[in-house]
Amino acid sequence: MVLAETAGASAGGLEFLWQQRGPFFSGLLGTVELSVVAGILATIIGLIVAAMRVSPIPALRVAGTAWSGFFRNTPLTLVFLATSVVLPLVGIRFAWADAIGVDTFFIFAVIALSTYTSCFVADAIRSGFNAVPVGQAEAARAVGMTFGQTLRLVVMPQALRSVLPPLASMYIAMIKNSAIAEFFNVGELTKFFDDQVRDHPSTCTPSSSRWRSATSC
Repeated sequence: MVLAETAGASAGGLEFLWQQRGPFFSGLLGTVELSVVAGILATIIGLIVAAMRVSPIPALRVAGTAWSGFFRNTPLTLVFLATSVVLPLVGIRFAWADAIGVDTFFIFAVIALSTYTSCFVADAIRSGFNAVPVGQAEAARAVGMTFGQTLRLVVMPQALRSVLPPLASMYIAMIKNSAIAEFFNVGELTKFFDDQVRDHPSTCTPSSSRWRSATSC
């Protein structure tokens, strides 16, 4: 009896989700867009920071280390808050976003998520650089290659194999972290479910009669 009621509750939930498929897919698309754009930007920033951390110039190494250390030890919620509140206060409002139909809060979320993720991407890439034998870089410099050429043509292709697994894990974590954007009015998947719980409490919460029937025994 309990299993039958539970199955009925699950079927009802799927039916309700199908009825709300429009907002659901809109929220899913928002999560995908936020994750893809932030992931690309985080990769670019992370690559630059990783190159700075292995640079022969001390000032660049210090700057790269400071970037990674600061954002890695700052809570992501605080990064979101600083981006969405502090940037407008100092006059950075991205007024051009409205002209092209992009939500300003979406841009703030991309900046926050990519900035936070970039420090972990930088650490993974730097670890890949360090995994390449030192003799490879020394041989490249011996034939007259610059630091940039050595990094791009010799070190990076060899580091790619060891970098991909940790990067994949970080991108998965970034998708999960995108749920925080819901608290800053970004239309993504978590916001969809939060809206449904608020608008349809009898269907979406354990207090519904169907749920009570399924768990009464």
